[in-house]
Amino acid sequence: MLFFSYFKDLVGREVTVELKNDLAIRGTLHSVDQYLNIKLENTRVVDEDKYPHMEPMKMKMEAEKRSEKHDVRSVRNCFIRGSVVRYVQLPPDGVDIELLHDATRREARGG
Repeated sequence: MLFFSYFKDLVGREVTVELKNDLAIRGTLHSVDQYLNIKLENTRVVDEDKYPHMEPMKMKMEAEKRSEKHDVRSVRNCFIRGSVVRYVQLPPDGVDIELLHDATRREARGG
């Protein structure tokens, strides 16, 4: 439960989630649960050249901008199952080392 409570404090911050299939997605952390399932908002693929099929909304928006018929606004959300997460990259200022040390010591003692 240590990491669950830690991730709850990062809600609203930008994180990068790397999946076990090497896909990395960056977005704003919206929610996280006890299984470390993650919901991101305003998502984008980190390596768009490697995963061009993951950017269909970008192409649609560009086409609609050229026709100038619509004002397209899209917030892309993503739900990531905790079992497919390899790493979560945190913002540099989001890591409180002392807090993590204290929490791991308490958890190791069983209290």
